[in-house]
Amino acid sequence: MKKLFLLAILFTFAVKTHAQDTSPKEQETDEIIDGLLEKNQNIDALLKSISKLQFLYLSMNYNNKTYFSGRDIGVNQYNLTPKISYMHSSGIYASLSGIYYSEFDPNWDLTTASIGFGKDFGKQKKLRYNGSYSRYFYNNSLDNAYNNVINAGLAFRNKKRNFSSQLSLSYLFGNQDGLQIASTNYLLINLIKTAKAQLSLKPQLSIVAGNQTIELARNYFFNGHPVTVYTTNSTFDLINTQINFPLDFNYKSFDFELGYNFNFPNALKGETDVKNTSYFNFSVAYLINL
Repeated sequence: MKKLFLLAILFTFAVKTHAQDTSPKEQETDEIIDGLLEKNQNIDALLKSISKLQFLYLSMNYNNKTYFSGRDIGVNQYNLTPKISYMHSSGIYASLSGIYYSEFDPNWDLTTASIGFGKDFGKQKKLRYNGSYSRYFYNNSLDNAYNNVINAGLAFRNKKRNFSSQLSLSYLFGNQDGLQIASTNYLLINLIKTAKAQLSLKPQLSIVAGNQTIELARNYFFNGHPVTVYTTNSTFDLINTQINFPLDFNYKSFDFELGYNFNFPNALKGETDVKNTSYFNFSVAYLINL
């Protein structure tokens, strides 16, 4: 279990910037495993005894419905997100992920490569900063709004490691430019805890605001040609509020999550009849100590 404790210490926070709303498990790996921090009661001693650690974190997430910035585009489909993340005790991390949509053509829509760096600081290491760069590789011939994201984040964790609050700023650029601010807050509630396993509830509140272009669909065809529908928010405004209720089970190096998620999208200029949405998610992950 020590490698799980240490991995949670070493990795960092980052913001989701792709249009598809995700479960907590699909968000950056730091958020996935940050709750493991509470398991270890002697973190400082462990850190002092270790100079170099490397990990791989393999995960697969399933969402039973697909929404974009909390919005329903009228297509009933599920999505899958495989992801592999590399982490080093120096604070360097990298990840490669993709997303598969059951009804889009092509189904494999996007591959994302990310690299970043993060460190704890302050009294009792309660604060953490991070910066990252992500590159989007689209598997379609559409005029995609963004190909690059630069992100900076600042997070706070309490002494018991059962509460965290993060503020992230992202600059999106490519064919268009956009700005996004996200606030993510969660509680870690332990239900069952043993030497090898832990069952916990991790309710999370995420608020996203910005002035970016929101891509609402990829599978609309006109005269045989694909058309992408956009909503452009030229003024800074609230985009979506999401509440997650994930039930997380850790056993040795395995991590399982079953969650229910609620979206409360805010109608932007030009949008009408924007409804609240919800979906289930399930994920499985495995941690490899290199």
